[in-house]
Amino acid sequence: MKIGVISDTHNHFDPKIPELFAGVDHILHAGDIGLPWVILELESIAPVTVVLGNNDEGLDFKETQVVLLDGRKFLVHHIVDVHRPAEPLRRRIQREKPDVIVFGHSHKPFNDVIGRTLYFNPGYAGKPRFNQPRTVAILHSTPSGLRAEYHEL
Repeated sequence: MKIGVISDTHNHFDPKIPELFAGVDHILHAGDIGLPWVILELESIAPVTVVLGNNDEGLDFKETQVVLLDGRKFLVHHIVDVHRPAEPLRRRIQREKPDVIVFGHSHKPFNDVIGRTLYFNPGYAGKPRFNQPRTVAILHSTPSGLRAEYHEL
């Protein structure tokens, strides 16, 4: 299974995304969406699970979503301190026991296993600024595990 992972679009839908996400089975958007039209564009590619970011006031999405994909549990939340999650999130992680935690906010890719959980940030997909690298990712799920593939925008 191929899972497209994106975050921090900030009301920008890069024209490379449809080609990069062609053939994905599902898309996870880890918040800071901008306006809902960004999600509509993603939904034209594949089903989308989306969460609110700290800049997404007035949108009708949840702060945290849990979705089962290819037999693995994914918890999606925008702001995650991987070493010291906020107390409500820490409790949710303990309750859900996700295989993967997908997050955004930092605008920096992150791909590390802590304990038995993969913490994964696809990076920043918004408009170019400050010569900051812009990336999305695809997680390839196979019976033997998950493999991350980052793509520059």
